[in-house]
Amino acid sequence: MFLSVFDMFKVGIGPSSSHTMGPMVAAARFLQTMRASPFHFHGLRASLHGSLAFTGVGHATDRATILGLAGFAPDTYDAEKAEATLARIKETRVIEAPGLGTLAFDPTKDLTFDYGPALPGHANGMILKATDAQGDVILEETYYSIGGGFVLTAGELAEAGGAKAKARADVPYPFETAAEMLEMARRSGLTIARMKRANELTFRSATELDQGINRIWQVMNDCINRGMKGEGILPGGLKVRRRAKGIHDALLAERGLNLTPPHTINDWMSLYAMAVNEENAAGGQVVTAPTNGAAGVVPAVLRYYLDHVPGASTARVGDFLLTAAAIGGLCKHNASISGAECGCQAEVGSAAAMAAAGLCAVLGGTPEQVENAAEIALEHHLGMTCDPVKGLVQVPCIERNGLGAIKAVSAASLSLRGDGQHLVSLDVCIETMRQTGRDMHEKYKETSLGGLAVNVPNC
Repeated sequence: MFLSVFDMFKVGIGPSSSHTMGPMVAAARFLQTMRASPFHFHGLRASLHGSLAFTGVGHATDRATILGLAGFAPDTYDAEKAEATLARIKETRVIEAPGLGTLAFDPTKDLTFDYGPALPGHANGMILKATDAQGDVILEETYYSIGGGFVLTAGELAEAGGAKAKARADVPYPFETAAEMLEMARRSGLTIARMKRANELTFRSATELDQGINRIWQVMNDCINRGMKGEGILPGGLKVRRRAKGIHDALLAERGLNLTPPHTINDWMSLYAMAVNEENAAGGQVVTAPTNGAAGVVPAVLRYYLDHVPGASTARVGDFLLTAAAIGGLCKHNASISGAECGCQAEVGSAAAMAAAGLCAVLGGTPEQVENAAEIALEHHLGMTCDPVKGLVQVPCIERNGLGAIKAVSAASLSLRGDGQHLVSLDVCIETMRQTGRDMHEKYKETSLGGLAVNVPNC
């Protein structure tokens, strides 16, 4: 199994990788299909299904779909240009699709939210259509946004046998389970990061790999820094106040005071994570880690390591992220990283496992200890529901990332106190997450039909 570090960590925009980035990517793919078609097109239509319908407005799914059809992409997103484009489409009721000319599209009529049963392939489904001058559909494709910004057509999903990532053996260390990963580490004498690096170098040069990893961390770190300066009320109607700046100012003021309690370090970890997720909620630039809803955990733990751990070195950032990506790949391949499929255990739980593994690795942990750290972090997120109030990635998501970071650091510390031998394996834990997600009621899986989403006033 090979999922690149650049699959698990993708630069994009908030508030959601599956509900914002995914639909934008799907729309861009549909434009490519249209360009390759012999037909002459006159108009566009789109319908959102399942979780994309129920929480689509709060996740800006409608905006993302329209912008994708207008040629926007998550990694090159320009917010000012996007707002101007949306206003123009609303006024003119046409989309200027790159390479396809002017296409009729009325946002009030041609984009619909289908609140009926979800499409058969995945909870996050959408159908895009192109029409002729008479309004008849002459091209249609179904897309599934399966989490973390990954998108598959209905045909690709069926070919893959579901949302499970395709396995590939054309790398030096093709592990599909944690047990295989540990056995390869024992046989090779390599760390998980070095095996992952060797796999990556099959497809890109060392310079390209290092530059790409450096960019990932730069975007993560910049997001933390922006979030610690941001003020005001987050968009969406819940009137959630940004808190990261206030927490940061208070922590800075307390520095050097003899009365500061040891547990204040938890506030730093929460601060870093909340700063990221407030930026995400505001539609800012973030890195999927492995998703937008869980984007704060990995960067928070890495920032904690660099800023607060004696002897920490930026030279280990690559080892941290490569190790984290290996664990995230196992979660995605054998279960899910989609809140709409398995609840928040698949998002913040997977993120905590990734962060715990990365921290354990850079603190000198053996592959067995790294696997143990990931297992501890994931085990203690099992069963966590995804119940965003008003469909917004704000409550409980922002604080939940802070607690996920704290759990990740605790899990890494616990694993380093042992020798890597433990009762519950990471593979068993990931399989349990998959089964729990399968059995979880749909109203607790990113539909905003249960839990906090119905017990907290939405206005």
